[in-house]
Amino acid sequence: MQRNAVYPDLAGRSVFITGGGTGIGAALTRAFAHQGAKVAFVDIAEEDSAALVRQVGSEGATHVPKFIRCDLRDIAALRAAVQEAQQAHGDITVLLNNAANDQRHKPEDVTPEYWDDRMAINQRPMFFAAQAIIPQMQHAGGGAIVNFGSVSWKLGQGGMPAYTMAKASVHGLTRGLARDYGKQNIRVNTLVPGWVMTKRQLTLWVTPEAEKQIDAGQCLAGRVMPENIADMALFLSSAASSMCSAQEFVVDGGWT
Repeated sequence: MQRNAVYPDLAGRSVFITGGGTGIGAALTRAFAHQGAKVAFVDIAEEDSAALVRQVGSEGATHVPKFIRCDLRDIAALRAAVQEAQQAHGDITVLLNNAANDQRHKPEDVTPEYWDDRMAINQRPMFFAAQAIIPQMQHAGGGAIVNFGSVSWKLGQGGMPAYTMAKASVHGLTRGLARDYGKQNIRVNTLVPGWVMTKRQLTLWVTPEAEKQIDAGQCLAGRVMPENIADMALFLSSAASSMCSAQEFVVDGGWT
C-alpha cells in the first residue's frame, strides 16, 4: 500500500489529525499510518472512521490508527481527545489541522448564529488544538503543525463567505504561532489544497461545468487527489522540511 516517499523519522511519531475519517483526512490517516506513525484522529463520521481503521489495519500498518469521536465545536471534548491521544501514543509531535466544512451559503441568508457555527468548525478548533498540543511538543523537544487552508478565497470564490473568511485567516494563525514557538523547534506551516476530488466534492459540487473550470484554471492536466495533499503533509511533518516554517505550500495543479 506504500505509494508515498518514506520518511524514517515519522515512524513511531505521535500524530493527531482533525477530520481524519473521510476525504483528505482519510488520506492523511492512511499515509501517516503507513509511515509507521502512531495516528490518532477525531471526526464525527463514526461509520466511515471505524471502516477506515479496519481498512488501514488490514493493509498491514505497524500501528492501527486510533479513532476518537469528537465534534470540534466542543472545545472541552477536543481537549479531552488530545489528552486521550497522548495517553495512548505519547507526546504528540505532529498536528494536522485538517477538519473543515465548505457548506455553501448566500450572504443575505447568514445569521449571527450561523456565522458563529461556521467559525466554530472551520477556524476556532485550529487554535485550540494547537494550544492543547504545543506543551507536548515543547516537552518532546519540537514538532510540526500543519494548518489546512483553501484556494477558494485566493480564487475569489463566492457563495460561502463564512468559509472563505475562515480559510483566509488560517495563514495568520500559522505566521503568529511560527514566530511564537519557532525557537523551541516547533514549525508551523499552511498547506493549501486546490480543488481535491474527494467523495464529497464529486457528489455535491463537481459538475461538467466545474470540470471545465478546473481544466481552464489548472496549469497541470488531471485532478488533485487526496493522496497528493497527503504527500505534502508528510513532507511538512518530517525532518525533510526542517527549515520550513511560517510558509504556505499550495497543491492545486498550478491554479492560483
